Amino acid sequence: MRIAIFDFDGTLYSKETFQLLMDHLKDHPVHGPKYKPFFRKILPLYIGYKLKIVPEPTMKERSMQIYAGALHTLSKKELDDYFLEMKDSMREGFNVDVINRLKQHKDEGVHVMLVSGAYTSLLHAVTKGLGFDTIIGTDIPFTKDGTFNKDISIYHIQGKRKNEKIMESLAGNEIDWANSFAYGDSLSDLPVLELVGKPVAVKPEERLERVAIERDWAIL
Repeated sequence: MRIAIFDFDGTLYSKETFQLLMDHLKDHPVHGPKYKPFFRKILPLYIGYKLKIVPEPTMKERSMQIYAGALHTLSKKELDDYFLEMKDSMREGFNVDVINRLKQHKDEGVHVMLVSGAYTSLLHAVTKGLGFDTIIGTDIPFTKDGTFNKDISIYHIQGKRKNEKIMESLAGNEIDWANSFAYGDSLSDLPVLELVGKPVAVKPEERLERVAIERDWAIL
C-alpha cells in the first residue's frame, strides 16, 4: 500500500488558516461580537511568542484553544456549519499544482491523507469532494450531548504528533514507505517528509528549501 500525505497550510492551502479564522470571526454577522474578547485573550500569548518567551508550538496550541473557546456556545452541528461558511473563500486559495498531484495519486490507487493542525471539522468542510481517504486534524472536544467541553484541553496536531496520528491511522496496513509521498512547505513538516521515500517540498520556506536541496528532494 502506497500513501501520499498532504499538509494543509502553505501546501494545499496557500495561506494561513488561523488568519482566515480570525477574519471570519471578526466579520461574522452573528458571532462578530465574540471577536474582541477573543482578541484580548490571544494578544498576550502572541506578544509572549514574539518576545520568544512562549515557544511556537505552545502558542499555536493555546491559540486553537482560545479560538474554540470563543465559540463554546455553539453545538457541534452549528460549529460545522460555521466552518462550512469558509469553504468558498478557502478554495480560492488552494494550490492548483497540489490539487493535480492529489488527483494523480488517486488515479494511481494511492491512499491519500490530509494531515494538518487545522480543526478537523474545518478540514472536512473545505476539502469535501477532493477524495481524501483519511483526514487527520485537531479535534475540538465535545460532550456527549454535543456541546463544547471546556474541561478537555485541545491536543494540537503539529510536528511529531502528526507522525503519531499517521501511524495510528495506518496501523495494521503494510505500507510501501519507499514509494510513498509526502508534501509540505515548512521545516515543521520535516518529521512527516522524512517518513517517505518521495518527499516533496511545496513552495518551501527558506529553511526547508535548504534541506530539500541538500537531500535532493523534489521541489514543487
